[in-house]
Amino acid sequence: MKISVRQYRDGDLAAMIAIWNEVVEEGIAFPQEDLLDMASGAAFFASQSWTAVAENTETGEILGLYILHPNNVGRCGHISNASYAVSSACRGLHIGEKLVMDSLVQGKRIGFRVLQFNAVVATNTHARHLYERLGFVQLGVIPGGFRMKDGHYEDICPYYHLL
Repeated sequence: MKISVRQYRDGDLAAMIAIWNEVVEEGIAFPQEDLLDMASGAAFFASQSWTAVAENTETGEILGLYILHPNNVGRCGHISNASYAVSSACRGLHIGEKLVMDSLVQGKRIGFRVLQFNAVVATNTHARHLYERLGFVQLGVIPGGFRMKDGHYEDICPYYHLL
C-alpha cells in the first residue's frame, strides 16, 4: 500500500466525514459530540488553516485526515492545534504518524511556531507514544478533563512541539 498525505479536495468529503464521525461516535478521543453531515462537514473542513488526507494512492481510498488551525487568537495566534482521525479499518498501519509528521511541516510552512494538543486522553496510549516519539513534550495532567462516551471521566495530557 502506498500512502500519500495531501491537501483535501471536495471529492474527499464523504470519506472524510465518515472517518471523522466514526471517531466522534467512539467517544474516546475527540471532544466533539455532534456528527457532521455533508453541509456542516464541508464548512468545517474548509474553515481550517489546513486540512489534509492520507490517501492510498493505489486505490484512491481515503484512510485518514487531519485538521490544523490556530489554538487561540491574537497574541497566541502563532500556536496551532490539530486533530487526527484514521479509519478504524486502517489503524496500526502508521497512518497517524504520517499525518502528524505532515502537520508539523504544514504548520511551520503556514507560519505557526508551536503545535499544541489541549486534550490528549491519558488512556490513548498509542497516540501518546507516537507524540512522545516524535518529540512532543507533555505539559502535565488535567484530572478528569475528558468525559468518555460511557460517562466516566479520564485525565487529559496537553502536549506541545516547537515548529
